[in-house]
Amino acid sequence: MTKENNTLSLNSLANDGTKSNRKRVGRGIGSGNGKTAGRGHKGQKSRSGGSIPRWFEGGQMPLQQRLPKFGFSSRVNNLSTDINLRMLDGMKEVSLEILKEKKLVNKKINKVKIYGDHKLSKALNVNGLSVTKGALKSIEESGGKVS
Repeated sequence: MTKENNTLSLNSLANDGTKSNRKRVGRGIGSGNGKTAGRGHKGQKSRSGGSIPRWFEGGQMPLQQRLPKFGFSSRVNNLSTDINLRMLDGMKEVSLEILKEKKLVNKKINKVKIYGDHKLSKALNVNGLSVTKGALKSIEESGGKVS
């Protein structure tokens, strides 16, 4: 006598119709997909390895080449910056080292230009920095000097 095992396990699961067999192409006229195997006649897509990239526009000038190019960042000017006179109000002396210490400019900066016209509360002495006409006028009016 054999005893039937009614336990549920992976090898005893049955779910008919969920997995269909793959389409076997190129297997003769009767299959409906013989000869050209559903690829049509000739052309790039009928060849083996004949895939076309998604961005390809059939020989037309591609979009990324048709669009105008823009943007340029000079590597020389990456090391220079400008700072508003208003940010320096209340300081007695200004130089590149002092601006770096107070973290008003990045430590990689080599050149700084002071701009803007602002009524300063006390005299400001500027050493080794370039200054615009308006900033120079404001500094001299407050009793400071630029060297």
